[in-house]
Parts: sequence; structure tokens; C-alpha cells
Amino acid sequence: MKKIDEYRWELPPTEKMRVKAIIYTDEKMLSRIQKENAVQQLKNVASLPGIVKTALAMPDIHWGYGFPIGGVAAFAIEEGVISPGGIGYDINCGMRLLRTNLRLADIQTRLSDLIRELFRDIPAGVGSEGKLHLKTQDLLEVLSDGAEWALKHGFGNEGDLGRIEEGGKMTSADPEKVSQRAKERGRGQLGTLGAGNHFLEIQVVDKIYDEARARDWGIFPGQILVMIHTGSRGLGYQVCDDYIEVLQSAVKKYGIEIADRQLVCAPVNSPEGKNYFQAMSAAANFAFANRQIIAHWVREAFSRVLKKNISEIGMETVYDIAHNIGKLENHLVDGQRRQLLVHRKGATRAFPGQPIIIPGTMGTNSYLLVGTERAMEETFGSTCHGAGRVMSRTQALKTIRGETLKKNLENRGILVAAESLKTLAEETPEAYKNVDEVVTVCAGAGISCLVSRMKPVGVIKG
Repeated sequence: MKKIDEYRWELPPTEKMRVKAIIYTDEKMLSRIQKENAVQQLKNVASLPGIVKTALAMPDIHWGYGFPIGGVAAFAIEEGVISPGGIGYDINCGMRLLRTNLRLADIQTRLSDLIRELFRDIPAGVGSEGKLHLKTQDLLEVLSDGAEWALKHGFGNEGDLGRIEEGGKMTSADPEKVSQRAKERGRGQLGTLGAGNHFLEIQVVDKIYDEARARDWGIFPGQILVMIHTGSRGLGYQVCDDYIEVLQSAVKKYGIEIADRQLVCAPVNSPEGKNYFQAMSAAANFAFANRQIIAHWVREAFSRVLKKNISEIGMETVYDIAHNIGKLENHLVDGQRRQLLVHRKGATRAFPGQPIIIPGTMGTNSYLLVGTERAMEETFGSTCHGAGRVMSRTQALKTIRGETLKKNLENRGILVAAESLKTLAEETPEAYKNVDEVVTVCAGAGISCLVSRMKPVGVIKG
């Protein structure tokens, strides 16, 4: 592994690698990364047909299914492939950030009431179902129209759509490419957080790095923000599962050599590849609608508890962005602009001037960043997505009990509501990398720039 500079490390092409690999990290985190299988997974990705320029890993890289989590790879449309392992099981798992006109003093005495109302209104937990049980036609429209469907049915306002990646709708979606099993799994889960690392968090802005950018986005010191982290729930998981099975046959059919059976894929332009992309897009739309509905219920809960109207609270979407997705994008390659299929798995789009939402873990900082031209040049417009796990859930359960973690957080002024104390323990901050170090690498490498830092005051977990 060759050191390029303080924040970049290169793996030159060896064995069957078609392109080099670049890991964005510092020396402190590199030693842990090298002990994991994630580096080998990155080399495996670099060996896939049609990969362009570089296989990339963000500083939150860790082992995943097929691709490492924190992995980015772009493929030529003509000779490249699409792989579910490069997008992930939770399709369009992503973030939404809501701003307010409120300061901590405005909610301090009502914080416990807010947490209780939000926990009641927004179901969380494994297999959780929400207040919406969609009819077949409604579900098909959600898969086609994403956040537009939510808006049409009274969830949110017109200002939201302009602040969502893709406008909250991937036009490549085809609900007919989504299995009946996947549809049934998603039917009752719209408007729910789910479990695992998904959360809803009330935060306070405690540091501004870029005053002009923060002002443009309506961010100020001491401000209350709300961060939502969830995705496509059981529907997206089932879409991934269904197409992994389909693409196992496609690998044989098209004679594709893969270094790991978890890298099953199909040519981008093949019937199997197109079907998966359209189904993945439909699942992404489900996730966009999911976060839109949750954001609406957050607004209603704040209004009800604080006895203020929503416009007075000033709760507006800063941005909504995916970090498990495949996108058709135009990028400069060898001086020519080409359309590529970009896989981002545990990585966030970072186009110039675009907000980037980076969550920490319970009890740690979260960040708002902005995309850069350098990201477009080096990473297909991508940056990190969060802290990145360093400890399995089984290991985490051995380090702390959920009751103890909840009490520790509350002693620090962070109120917690959780469907499962076991899940709470699995998500202990010690199970993750230091998010401060992760964003420092991204900012130091110039692939995103810091705008503000936030600290949690209230957390809802599945």
C-alpha cells in the first residue's frame, strides 16, 4: 500500500485488479482497516468488468456484503456491471436533516414530552409497522413517485422536494420489477424507522465552520435540528435478496468472473441488470417517501407539544440524501464526459455546493458538510456516510448493557427512547469509529468541507 499523502493511500493493480484502489484514511485508522477483510473486498471490486478509473473507499470503510461498506465504484454502461453488493440490502438508507427557528432553551423543559410524542408517532423496531397500511394502487404509486406521492397525500410541503436528492423520485423505477413478497413486506412499513443503526435525533448546533454557507442554509449556533436516518425497510431488503438470487444465474450466463460469490452482478445493459436497476430505483422511491412522511410527523409532534404552528417553528428540510444507492451520472473520464453507473454503499453523494449529512452515534457529534469540485474529480462526487462500525453487534453486547448505556447517556443530558434495550447496546458509540476523525479525513482530503457540528440532546432508536 503506497502513501500518496496524509489522507490518501493507494493499492496499485495486482493480481486480477483492473484498476487501482484508493483508501481515504489517516495512519491511525489505517492500521485497523488493514486488519479487516475490507481491503481485500476493495481489491475484489477493482477486478469487476467495466470498472472505471479507481475503486474507492471512504474513511468509514468496514467489511460488508460483497463491497466494503464505505465503498464507491463507477462502471461503464457498455461493458460494466451492476451489483447488489455495491448498493446494499437497505436500498436508499439515507439521511434527512430538518432545521428549526428554535434554540435549546425553547424546548428544554418539553424535551421529554417531545421524545415521548415522537416515539409514539413514529414506530421503530424490527419488523415495525406504521399507521399507514397501503392499498395495492397506493403502494405502486409510492414505488413510482417516491416523495411526490407523500406530498400529494398531505405529508409535507412543496419546498421539501427541491431539497431531496433526485427531487425525491428516481424516474427509472418500475414497480413491476419488484416482487410480490417485497411489496407485502413494505405494505405496512411506510412511516417507520426500523431497527439497527436507524434513529431519529434532536440535536443542537454547537459549532459553525463555514458561516456564509451555514447562513445560506438557515443554520445558526445553538439551533435545534432534527436528523432522521432510515431507508426502504423490509421492501428494500427483499429486493436485494431477490436479485442476488437472479444475478447468481446471470454471472454464469454472461461468463463473468468474480473474486467473491457475494459480488454477483450482471451487465448494466442486460435484461437482468436493467430489471435490478429498475427495482432498486423503486425501493429507493419507497425510502424517499418514508423519510418524507416521518419528517411530516416530526413537524406535527413539535407543533403539538410546543403549541406553536409549524411555520412559527420554521421546521424546513435542509436536505435529504441517500448513502446506499446506484445512480446513472455523468462524470469526466480521461478528459471526456461519460455516463457511468455509480455504486455508493455506505457513501454519500458530494456534488459541489450540495449539503452532506453525516451522522455520528448516540452520544457523539454529527456533522453538516458541503460537496466540492475535488470530489467530482477524484471520487465521482462522493464522500463518507458516517462513523463506520469497528465492533460486531455480538461484541458490542459483551461490552455494555442497554440499561447502563441509557442511564449513561441521560446523565450527560441526552434523553433516549428505544424499542429494544438490546438494540441500544448493539449501537453503543464504542462500536463505531470516531466520527470526528472520519470527517477530518474527508475535509483534509478536500472531498467535502465542514459547515457545522451538532450534538444530540434526544434520541429515538429502534
